[in-house]
Amino acid sequence: MDYVSALLPPVVMAIFFIALVVTIVKSQGGPNKGKEDAAVDSALARAEAAQQKHPAS
Repeated sequence: MDYVSALLPPVVMAIFFIALVVTIVKSQGGPNKGKEDAAVDSALARAEAAQQKHPAS
């Protein structure tokens, strides 16, 4: 029975990790994808504009 108690925590963590990955993959896209993409694009544009204003020397 010692092998069961030794293997239980890694098995539980593996199941949790797989469930987490599946949840992340399923939550990609959907109705808010356009808004999320637009927010990221605008943040990148602001960062690039700020970098062009103050070039690194």
